[in-house]
Amino acid sequence: MVGHLQTNKCKDAVTLFDMIESVDSLHLAQELQKRAEQAARRIRVLLEVNVAGESTKYGFKPEEVVGALQEINSMARLEVLGLMTVAPFTTDPEKVRPVFRKLRELKELCEDQIGAPLPHLSMGMSNDFEVAIEEGATIVRIGTAIFGPRSTLKVESSGD
Repeated sequence: MVGHLQTNKCKDAVTLFDMIESVDSLHLAQELQKRAEQAARRIRVLLEVNVAGESTKYGFKPEEVVGALQEINSMARLEVLGLMTVAPFTTDPEKVRPVFRKLRELKELCEDQIGAPLPHLSMGMSNDFEVAIEEGATIVRIGTAIFGPRSTLKVESSGD
């Protein structure tokens, strides 16, 4: 699945995936917990953080992450393994280095607070993954570099 995970898709997500990288709210975590309990599954998750504060993106605010992690970490069916962010798009990867650095620092703060390691940082895409790796990424999303740009789907009007 690509894009924002809505609560009405949690039942499918819990049965289809081993990891969900985009837990962006307590409400979503609670629904995943409920659906994982019903499916008798344990789901690995990453908390999505809107580090840059973009209004078009989802995720916890940086100042909410520690509290959210502590609450979600207490949910028996969810296993928090790290943090994820989507940086603003730019042709100069150095411009997003501070976003990646901030997420790494948040991960370190979270580890200190819960007293346990969070092994994953999911950040970086085809245009900036090298900088993300330099800042600690363990998971990068490089679909465009592998498959090329997405084509846009044209919908034809039926004239009705």
